[in-house]
Amino acid sequence: MTERLFRRALLVIALAGLLLGLLAWLAGRGAVANWLWIAGTIPVVLGLFVSIVRDFLSGRVGVDAVALASMSGALLLGQNLAGAVIALMYAGGNILEDFAVTRAERDLKSLLDKAPKIAHRRKDSSIADISIDEVAVGDVLLVRAGEIVPTDGVILSAAAMLDEAAVTGEPIPASRRSGELARSGSVNAGDAFEMRAAAPANESTYAGIVRMVGAAHAAKAPFIRLADRYALLLLPLTLIAAGAAWLLSGDPVRGLAVLVASTPCPLILAAPVAFIAGVAQAAKRGILVKGGAPLEALARAHTVMFDKTGTLTVGGARLAAVEAAPGHSTEEILKAAGSVEQASQHVVAAAIVDAALARGLTLSPPSQVRETHGSGLEGVVDGHSVRVGSSQLVHGPHSPDSWAKRTLRRAAWRSALSVFVAVDGKTIGALLLADELRRDTPSAVQSLRSAGVARIVMVTGDRADAAETIGAALDLDAVLSDREPADKVDAVVAERRQFPTIMVGDGVNDAPALAAADVGVAMGARGASASSEAADVVILVDRVDRVADAIAIAKRARRIALQSVYAGMGMSAVAMGFAALGLLPPIAGAVTQEVIDVAVILNALRALSAGAKFRGRRMPSAVGSRLRADHERMETTLDRLREIADELDHAEAGQAANLIGEADRIVAQDIVAHERDDESAVYPRVAEFLGDRHGLSAMSRAHREIIHLGRLLRRLAGALSPQDIDRYAIRDGQRMIESIEALARLHNAQEEDIYERAVET
Repeated sequence: MTERLFRRALLVIALAGLLLGLLAWLAGRGAVANWLWIAGTIPVVLGLFVSIVRDFLSGRVGVDAVALASMSGALLLGQNLAGAVIALMYAGGNILEDFAVTRAERDLKSLLDKAPKIAHRRKDSSIADISIDEVAVGDVLLVRAGEIVPTDGVILSAAAMLDEAAVTGEPIPASRRSGELARSGSVNAGDAFEMRAAAPANESTYAGIVRMVGAAHAAKAPFIRLADRYALLLLPLTLIAAGAAWLLSGDPVRGLAVLVASTPCPLILAAPVAFIAGVAQAAKRGILVKGGAPLEALARAHTVMFDKTGTLTVGGARLAAVEAAPGHSTEEILKAAGSVEQASQHVVAAAIVDAALARGLTLSPPSQVRETHGSGLEGVVDGHSVRVGSSQLVHGPHSPDSWAKRTLRRAAWRSALSVFVAVDGKTIGALLLADELRRDTPSAVQSLRSAGVARIVMVTGDRADAAETIGAALDLDAVLSDREPADKVDAVVAERRQFPTIMVGDGVNDAPALAAADVGVAMGARGASASSEAADVVILVDRVDRVADAIAIAKRARRIALQSVYAGMGMSAVAMGFAALGLLPPIAGAVTQEVIDVAVILNALRALSAGAKFRGRRMPSAVGSRLRADHERMETTLDRLREIADELDHAEAGQAANLIGEADRIVAQDIVAHERDDESAVYPRVAEFLGDRHGLSAMSRAHREIIHLGRLLRRLAGALSPQDIDRYAIRDGQRMIESIEALARLHNAQEEDIYERAVET
């Protein structure tokens, strides 16, 4: 703390000396101005000398040594203004470093502060609130609905529903039975339950996450500033050139002229300015980079590791399909389930209600609702008894029907959660809920490849089957599943040993891995604050493709910084040569060096502007939003086509003819009409904002295929009647419907990628 106060005092002295000196100079008091500049520079020189001695004893030599020689030389030559400017730049850089360290310490404290503070301990027939530090192994604790599990323990109640997203990343709450483990950091998503503490709070899972974050921060190698690396070359050359000029000419002024000409502003200013400009440019894209060091590390990235849930996927339960029992409709099933689920606070219940409302269904108020140990709930809706929940809850001891067995099988291979719906004791259908890819994830992966990332890995606490499905869809280089927070850290460390590694995540469970990576990137728009605090970069908008943008911006900033350094050092070397030959006296050398400084700093400021990736005429975001809204409206239509294809599995002849006829009308009125409108009206407009029409030409091929399949379906539907339809005709219709539905979904996703390139953000 004392050293930080000292550095702040040096900044105040340097700033005051420079400004007061300028005021005196403007007032015509040149002598006073010189003394003020000297007074502002000398304390910084003394402090810098002490710092250099300390660094030298620890084996480190950096650009600070060049700064010391430059300030000292400037004062000896009477170039007091130049000395004051260098002093201010040096003192300001130290304050920025202090800010970064203070921020990291505060973030770790904030993470610790979010841990539970009290626990409810049962003793005999009473419950008492105690400090979390007083929890002992064997204590019986009550965890109320919505509370965080205070420490690791064994569940004593019959069942518990735990949201473990903060610990494992699994988006769907897990049902735990008596005798199973409840981990600290999990949230009680069901009824209150009792547990027996298996560890004190300071040895719990959540406390371990906090410790790993701190250990990972401490284990990071100190960042070697770009300027320091080149200082190892500049410092000896400067001293040798100055000494040689003095010895060969016998004139010490010539040696001092070389020192003045070598003032390391291209190193002290140009590189930091380029990186700070890059940070500012990233901020315009909704990317918060915590300083120049993470930005430079981003530019060197070889491997990017992603968490799955909430990062590559939307991070929650979403309705994937509605499976109807013979004789029942999807609207009937969803309305019954949504009506009774209105009485529950469960995350799955919210997903079901949202899906019902999104389809325009009017839900009825439930009554006499009771929840059954996290397995589901039942109540009365419009005078009918409705039960919604797991297969065990709805079917009881009875064997499920064949359609229900098929539903369970589909749920298994789709890694989905099945929720069955029964009305008046009869099972009428099931809802399949699953996590799904973000809309921008595929294009984000492609953008990372284009940005030069050689290896993309997914590391997740989710199950292997769900993780492998996502990995295959994105063509990732590796998929690491079933990983606890400590396992994620190990995976990141293993990758980091080989190549510079970025870790991207959004949950508390990702925080240690983010801290362990060369650069931790947090999805901060809706992610846990713990991950944002542990990260070096925070994406402030809910878009994973901003990771590729951050890398592109960082590479451009680093390229500009290197250009400035090389140009500045080259021009300084030329000036030093002229000074050594006596062709550039100290005053002229100082002026020349100022010109060089201005030139390289102006070049560094180019990083403030958008690179070629973000330049060019962009389509207004409102237009892009309308295009996306059209696709979102089509989702309901495509869902209905999928439901029709499923219903054809068990449809009788008359019903099958009606279903195929309905599919034909949907395809003709909604899908084919949409594709024709895209071709005639949308594509010509989008082409104005793209570099070429090649991508749109490929999309036009999909339009023609969808229209062709729609024409075949129209012929089939027109030739069918309930009297002559057979299973072969039903199978042909089913194949056409499934082909149109799958092709339209893929085509929409491809269009989204193209539209995204054209839209301004």
